Amino acid sequence: MDAKTGERKPARKPTFRPEVQGLRALAVLMVVTYHVWLGRVSGGVDIFLLISAFLLTLSFVRKVEAGASLNLLRHWLHLFKRLLPAAVVVILGVLAGTWLVLPQGRWPVILDQAWAALLYRQNWLLADTAVDYYAQQHAAASPLQHFWSLSIQGQVFILWPLVFAASAVVWRLLRHRYNASYRAVVAAAFAGVLVASLAFSIDQTATNQAYAYFDTRTRLWEFALGSLLALALPYLKPGKLLRVVLGWAGLVAMVSCGLLLTVDRAFPGFVALWPTLAAAAIIVAGQSGSRFGVDRLLGWKPLVSLGDNSYALYLWHWPVLVLALAATGVEAPTLIQGAAIIAASVVLAVLTTRFVEKPLREWRWPQVRTWRTAVVVVACCALLAGPVAVLQTSLTAEEAATAAQPRELAPGAALLTPGNAGTPAPQGRIIPGPTALDNDWAGIHQACTGANATGDPVLEGCRQALPEGEPTKRIVVLGDSHAQQYLAALAPIAETRGWELVTLLMPACRFGAESETRTAECNAYNRASAAYVLEHRPDAVFTVATLTHEEAPFETEVPAYLEGIQPIADAGIEIVGIRDNPRFTINMPECVQRHRADAPACNPPLNESLVEPSPLESYRGKVDGLHLMDLSDFICAGGICPAVVGNVYVYKDDNHLSRTYVESMIPMFEERLLSATGWN
Repeated sequence: MDAKTGERKPARKPTFRPEVQGLRALAVLMVVTYHVWLGRVSGGVDIFLLISAFLLTLSFVRKVEAGASLNLLRHWLHLFKRLLPAAVVVILGVLAGTWLVLPQGRWPVILDQAWAALLYRQNWLLADTAVDYYAQQHAAASPLQHFWSLSIQGQVFILWPLVFAASAVVWRLLRHRYNASYRAVVAAAFAGVLVASLAFSIDQTATNQAYAYFDTRTRLWEFALGSLLALALPYLKPGKLLRVVLGWAGLVAMVSCGLLLTVDRAFPGFVALWPTLAAAAIIVAGQSGSRFGVDRLLGWKPLVSLGDNSYALYLWHWPVLVLALAATGVEAPTLIQGAAIIAASVVLAVLTTRFVEKPLREWRWPQVRTWRTAVVVVACCALLAGPVAVLQTSLTAEEAATAAQPRELAPGAALLTPGNAGTPAPQGRIIPGPTALDNDWAGIHQACTGANATGDPVLEGCRQALPEGEPTKRIVVLGDSHAQQYLAALAPIAETRGWELVTLLMPACRFGAESETRTAECNAYNRASAAYVLEHRPDAVFTVATLTHEEAPFETEVPAYLEGIQPIADAGIEIVGIRDNPRFTINMPECVQRHRADAPACNPPLNESLVEPSPLESYRGKVDGLHLMDLSDFICAGGICPAVVGNVYVYKDDNHLSRTYVESMIPMFEERLLSATGWN
C-alpha cells in the first residue's frame, strides 16, 4: 500500500531484475556526470543499448515460447506510446529554452533536429554533420543532439521484432524435422548480425570514425550482444564466488572505461566491447546470493528508483546542461554548478516520469483497441509538430522580409571605402537572415572534366568554372575554406572577364610545402595540388598567404608557404597571396544576436585580430611572380574588427567571412587584384 494515498502500489513483475534496473541507473549517472564535469563520453550509452536489447529479447522469447501471437503493429504502437510522450515534453521544453536563451542563428538547426528527434533519425542527421567541415563550423552543441542514441534505439525497436518474427517462422518450419529450438534459431540470426555489424564497425571506425559514431549499422552488434546474452542467460549458472568476482570486475571496468579511453574518438569499434562486456558480466553475475555481491549495491532501492527514472533523466540532462551554460556564458560548470544542473535534471526527470510517462503507460483507454493507441501516438507527434512548423514558418517569413529589402539598405564593405568613410549605415535589417546565414558559403560546383580532369583520387574534390569561348586566363585556387570564401568575389570577376577557375580545396589545410604542423592528409593533398598545377600550367594560382589565430600571436606566416610556391614560380606561373582575415574566440553573428551590433564584445580591437606589420611584408622580393593582396582595411577599420558593416554580417561564424559580405567587396577586390598583378 502507498502510505500517502492508501492505494495499492503496482507489484513488480516476477521477472523483474533489480540489479539490471540498478545497472541502468548507474549507466545514466555515468553519462550525466561525464557530460557535466568531464566533458567526455563515458560508454554509458553503449550499456543502455545492450540493456535495451536484453530486455526486449527476454520479452519476445517468452511470448514465442508461450505460443502467444506476435502482433507487431500493436507492439510498435504500444512501444512508441511509452517512448514518445516524455520525448515530446522534453523537445517542447528545449524549444522554449531555445527561444529564451539561444541566439536566433541557432534556431534553424535546432528545429531541424526537433523533426529528426521526433522521427527517430537524429543519428543520421548528426552523422552527416560530423563529416561536414562546413556544418561543423557553426554547429555548436545542440540541446537535442543526445537524441542520436534514442534514434538508434527506435530504429532497432522496429527492426528487432521483425527478426523475432522471421525467426519464429523459420523455427516452425524446422522444429519437426530438425527438432530445432526457437532460441537456437534466433541466436543464429543475432550471431550473424553481431559478426557482420562488428566487422563493419571496426572497419568504419578506423576509416571514418566521425560518421561511424552515429551510424546505426556500426551499433547493431551492441544490441545483438544484448540479445545473445538474454538467450544464453538460462544456461549460464556460475557459482556464488564467480558471481561476486564477475559483478565487481564488470562494475570496475564499466566505470573506468570513460576515464581510460577517448570514447568519443575510438567508438564504436572493437573498443566498445569494453563497456558492453563489462555490463554483460554484471548481468551474468545477477543475484549472487552473497552479501558481498555487486547486486547488493545495484539492488539498493534509491538506485533502483533512479533506474525507473533513467529514461527521463537521460532526456533532460543534456538540454539542461547546454541551455544553462548558454544562459550563463560559462564554458564548463564548477562542482557546485554541475551539482545544480544534475539536481534540476533529476527533478525534471522525476516529474516527467510521474506525471507524463507513468500515467500514459498505465492509461487503460488506449490499451483496449489498437486504433486508440495509434490515436495517442499521432496526438503526441502533432503536439510537437505544430510548434515546430509555426516556428519554422515564422523564420522563413522573416528571412523573406530580410531578403526583399532594397539592397542599398545593406551596402556592406562599400561603407568602408574612402568616399564613404564615416557615413552611418542606413536603417535596415542585417543580412543575410538567420536561416540564410547558415548556408552563406561561396563555391563553384561543376566537377573537373576534360582538360582539367585529375586522375589523382586525393584531388577528387576538384571543381571548375568555364567561361564561354576560349578563356583569357586560367587560375587555380589552392588551400582551405579561407581561400574558398573569396570565390564569392573571384568567381563573378572571372565570369565577367572570361577567366577559367579551378579549385583544389581541402578544409583546414592551408597551402604550403610539407610541414610537421599539418596532418598527413593535408601534406598529401598539398603535394597532389602542386603536382596538378605543374602538370596543367595555369596562368596563376590564388592562395591565402598568412595564417590567423584565436589568440596571440594573432597572425603568422603560413608554415612553409614560400617553399610551397617556389616550384610553381619556377615554372613561370604567377602566384596571388592574399592576407588572411581575423579569427575570433566567439561566433560573431551570435554575438550580435545576443547583444547588438555595436556591443564592444562584437567589435574586438584590431590589435587582437591582426598584427602589424603584416606577415605579408616578410615575403616581399623573395619569390619572383608572387603578388600580395591585403583587403584587411575592408574587414577591419578604425582600429576595430566589427561583426557587422553596412548592415551585413562580416562573418558567418568565428572565422569565415560570409559570402554576402565578400560579394559586397567585389569592386575593391577586383581593383586590388588588378593593381597587385598588373593584369588587364
